[in-house]
Amino acid sequence: MATNVQKITLSPSRDIPFNKLLLSQSNVRCIKAGVSIEELAEDIARRGLLQGLSVRPVVDDTGVETGMFEIPAGGRRYRALELLVKQKRLARTAPVPCVIREGGIAEEDSLAENVQRAPLHPLDQFRAFLALREKGQSEEEIAAAFFVSVGVVKQRLRLASVSPVLLEVYAEDDLTLDQLMAFTVSGDHARQEQVFERLKTSYDKQPYAIRRMLTEGAVRACDKRAQFIGLEAYVEAGGTILRDLFQGDDGGWLQDVALVDRLVAEKLKAEADAVAAEGWKWVETAPDFAYGHTYGLRQLRGETIPLTAQEEASRDALQAEYDRLSAEYAEADDLPEEVDARLGEIETAIEAFEARPITFDPLEVARAGAFVSIAHDGTVRTERGYVRPEDERPVELEVATEDAGPHHIAAAAMRTGEAVTADAPEPEEDEGLSALSDRLMTELTSHRTLGLRQALGERPDVAFLAALHALTLKSFYRYGSDSCLELDLKSIAFSAQAPGLNDSASAAAIHARHEGWAKVLPKDSADLWEVLQDWDSDSRSSLFAHVVSLSVNAVHEAWNRRPRAHHHADQLARAVDLDMAAVGWKPTVDNFLGRVTKARILQAVGEAKGPRAAERIAHLKKGDMAREAETLLADTGWLPEPLRGAEPAAGEETAAQDGTTAMGEDESPEDTEDATDIPPAVAAE
Repeated sequence: MATNVQKITLSPSRDIPFNKLLLSQSNVRCIKAGVSIEELAEDIARRGLLQGLSVRPVVDDTGVETGMFEIPAGGRRYRALELLVKQKRLARTAPVPCVIREGGIAEEDSLAENVQRAPLHPLDQFRAFLALREKGQSEEEIAAAFFVSVGVVKQRLRLASVSPVLLEVYAEDDLTLDQLMAFTVSGDHARQEQVFERLKTSYDKQPYAIRRMLTEGAVRACDKRAQFIGLEAYVEAGGTILRDLFQGDDGGWLQDVALVDRLVAEKLKAEADAVAAEGWKWVETAPDFAYGHTYGLRQLRGETIPLTAQEEASRDALQAEYDRLSAEYAEADDLPEEVDARLGEIETAIEAFEARPITFDPLEVARAGAFVSIAHDGTVRTERGYVRPEDERPVELEVATEDAGPHHIAAAAMRTGEAVTADAPEPEEDEGLSALSDRLMTELTSHRTLGLRQALGERPDVAFLAALHALTLKSFYRYGSDSCLELDLKSIAFSAQAPGLNDSASAAAIHARHEGWAKVLPKDSADLWEVLQDWDSDSRSSLFAHVVSLSVNAVHEAWNRRPRAHHHADQLARAVDLDMAAVGWKPTVDNFLGRVTKARILQAVGEAKGPRAAERIAHLKKGDMAREAETLLADTGWLPEPLRGAEPAAGEETAAQDGTTAMGEDESPEDTEDATDIPPAVAAE
């Protein structure tokens, strides 16, 4: 026997004038959330009320309907309509579509309407935005219609353009929204799907890992090659740029590496042609030269073009304005925006006056050359005025004049490598005041040399000046034989170039310091002694530190074992408080992590981030592990052992505290007074 199913009767609906409606105290929504009342009002004004109100008749104490209706569900829509009425954009008697509820509990109606409403899946929203875009609406129009920024619209459109395969995976909740965002870095669906397949077997499925895999082989927009050619030129040449709309990407990734290399080569050639037009014998170009590529080459010393009277007046006026503004706002915590901008403009203008062009002797230019490369910030780096040994003029033998003695001829011969005969016959008595014989000159100057050694040993100040003079000659001038001191300074070239060595902060600082000294030293080596004599002790010490620093060689070479030298390098590093992390060295795939074993990588991560961090990447392949480790070790200050330096030995650590002297004996204050004048040999007895 069939049972009759009771038919459902829906609540009636009708249009009710707005002024007959009022809010109910039974509405369960008390906390504001979602779209604001103002935005909802604008949406209703644009496309009308899309959803009617749920209302109940208001009755008096006797149960008779009063003609008014209260709203337990739809309060936000009512307030939006109320705002439009206040703005006189909607009539007070305008009909409002309503569903009239009778019976039941008002609070239950309000709760059910809010709880049973299923939120729109994000993917449906992305696809809806894409549908609007395909139907002709601009990104700005979509943003205005839904009260979001244009950037949000771009993001949602980009999400909707991901591979359909991945979108279906996302719809099944097998991809998170953050992971889907990471896939938008590349617009290549095949590449996205390929990375997704790799992701299935990878332990690390974090968004940054997805971004890294999608951009493998691409050139970062912050790379100096990309900055050199310019992103606009790259795009105009047909290149594509991968962009990340969801987090900072430093300008994105240039995908066509071959195009980047071609544009770099073409622009470098154009720069080289302009330099070659100046008359240089040769010009070499490369995106980057190895550190020390100028070793063994003499650098020309040009003349700085002086400022004209008008330029000097302009510079003085700018300096005066800078000093005035600095004094005026010296006590201010924050500079006004316009003042800060003006100070920056003045600094740039003054720097332009200081960076004067340099002129060279045309005869020297004809035998010298230049290097053209890319600096770390993407600008052109032009190094002019380097002379190769084979292009040097032969050194001419100095001819003795009537006022020049035989020792001048001997000195000239020494510079050219010619032998001086020491056993030449001495002159006869009847030859008059002839020149002294070479043998006698040798014997006399031998005595003078010993005298100089003894006297110089008692004058530390002059000895320091003489050593500084000799080492500076070796570092800045072509000939090092202008000094009688047999001191040598070797600045070795690196047998193996470490990645990024030429663009490191240390290389830039050394180059700038060397160029700074070159500008203040005399052009002629013959004038160097007098110039150094006139300098104060601080200037001499600073120059001495620079030239001595050029001789440091702490490089480990398999064919040249120098354990004592490396031990001294550790001592020197501790003396100068060397911190390679502070200098700017960081472990990367290129400079360390990609060139050691997996065990070394895990050890590094464990030391810097702890054992658990190392365990999380232990299952990865070598390449993936190295890349993940680079991310984990960034900004941790971790250094491999060769860059840390050895710990001081117990004797080194306590020597200064024990009062040990340079002679190896302990001194007490009472002993030092009488010991200063005692020769070392007597003191030893």
